[in-house]
Amino acid sequence: MGVPAQACQFALLLAVDVSGSVDRDEYRIQMDGLAHALRDGIVADALVEQEAHVALVQWTGATRQKQTIPWTRIASYGDVLALAEEIENDPRIWRNYSTAIGEALAVSRKAFATVAHCTRKVVDVSGDGVSNEGLEPAGQRGPLNEAGITVNAIAIETDDTDLTAYFFENVITGPGAFVVTAQGFEDYPEQIKRKLQRETIRQVTYYAE
Repeated sequence: MGVPAQACQFALLLAVDVSGSVDRDEYRIQMDGLAHALRDGIVADALVEQEAHVALVQWTGATRQKQTIPWTRIASYGDVLALAEEIENDPRIWRNYSTAIGEALAVSRKAFATVAHCTRKVVDVSGDGVSNEGLEPAGQRGPLNEAGITVNAIAIETDDTDLTAYFFENVITGPGAFVVTAQGFEDYPEQIKRKLQRETIRQVTYYAE
C-alpha cells in the first residue's frame, strides 16, 4: 500500500493588530474585512483546493499575543463560511497596550509546529504602527526563514510614518514576501481581499517553478 499524498498544501496564520492605537470600530473593520475576504470566490476556492489550514492570532504588547482561533482545516466552502463567521464573532481580548511586532512574529512562528506537514506556510500580519516594545521584528527573520515561513504584511497607513517602508525593511521575509498598503482603516477591507487573493493563489506559480 502506497504512502498517501500529503493533503495540506498551505497554512495561513492571520496575525491581527489589537494594540492601543486600534479603536473598537477599527478592530471591527479588521475582523469583518477578513471574514468578507475569506468569502471571496477566488480566496475560498484556493483554500479549498489546497486543503488549507487557517488560524488567527491577536497581538499587541510584549507577552500579549494569543491564538484565538485554532488551526482550522478547509476542505469545503462550508468550512470557509464557518471560519469567516468565527472570525466575525472573535471577541477582542486586549486593548490599550503597545505594539510588539517582533513578539507577534515569534508567537506566530511557534504556532506552525502543529501544521508542520503543510507544504507552504505564511503569516499575514496587519498593523497600523511601528514596533515600540519587545523583540525587534527584523531579528525574527532568521528563525522564520529556517522554519520555511513567509511573512507578508498589510500596512494600515494612518499618519506620515511610511509604515509600508518600515514593514518592507523590518517585517516581511521569505520568497516573494510583499506588503500591501491600506490608506487608513476604511481602505482595509478592499486591500485585505487583494492581499488574500495574492497569497492564496500564489501556489499556482509556487509549484510550477
